[in-house]
Amino acid sequence: MQRLFWRRYLLNVLLMVSSAATLRAQVAAPADEVIPAADTHYKGREIAQTMHYLGADWLTRESREREEDCQQMLKALDVQPEQSVCDMGCGNGFYTLQLAERVGARGRVYAVDIQQEMLHLLDERAKAAQLANIEPLLGTPIDPRLPEGKLDTILLVDVYHEMSHPEQMLRAMRKALKPHGRLVLVEFRLEDPEVPIKLLHKMSKEQILKEVPPNGFKLVQEYDDLPWQHMMFFEPAELPAANGPADR
Repeated sequence: MQRLFWRRYLLNVLLMVSSAATLRAQVAAPADEVIPAADTHYKGREIAQTMHYLGADWLTRESREREEDCQQMLKALDVQPEQSVCDMGCGNGFYTLQLAERVGARGRVYAVDIQQEMLHLLDERAKAAQLANIEPLLGTPIDPRLPEGKLDTILLVDVYHEMSHPEQMLRAMRKALKPHGRLVLVEFRLEDPEVPIKLLHKMSKEQILKEVPPNGFKLVQEYDDLPWQHMMFFEPAELPAANGPADR
C-alpha cells in the first residue's frame, strides 16, 4: 500500500515540474495585464510548482477520502444552501462538484484555475453530474477574476503554497469576499513528519500566519481534526498602513 502511494506520488511530482513560463503561456491574460515575474520564495518559504493538468488523476484518486477525510473537511467548512463560494485552484473539480451540491441550485460555485485544460476536465465532470450552478473562471497568477464583494467562502485545498504571486492573490481574494466572508486554507501539516507528502508541498501554521494576516486577514477559526492537514479560517481585516519589504 505504501509503495503504491509513493509510486503515484512520484508520478505526480514528475508531472508537476513544468516551468512557470510554460504555465504562464497557458493563461489567457488580457492584452493590457502585465504579470510580474514569478516569485521563487515568499517570507522565507520556497514556493512549489503548480500541479500540471496531466497529473489531475491524483486529485480524484481512490485513496483520497481515506487519506484526507474529505467529507469531514466539508462538514467543518459548513457551506450553506444559496451561498456563493469559490473553489480556488479547482483542478478537475473534485471539491467543486461537492460544493455545488451543498449550495444547491440557488447557490453558486466559482471554479478558478489557471490552466484551461483543468477547466475542460471540470466541465466534463459537471455535465456528467448535471450540475448547472458552477461558473468556471480562467484566472491568472495574479487575478482569479472573481466578482468583487460577492463570496461567502473561498476554499483553497493544497493550493495556496503553489501560488507564484501570493500577495497579489491574497489581495484579490480579499476584495472578492463579503465583509464577513471566509478564506479557508487547507494545507498538509509541515509540523507532522508522519504526513507522507514532500516538504515543499507542506506548510506550518507558523508560516501561514506569517503570510496571510499581513495581507489583510484575521484568523477566526481553526479545525485540527483532519488526518493530514491544517484547516484555518480567515476573515477580511484592515490592511496594515504600510507593508515593509517582503522577506522573499
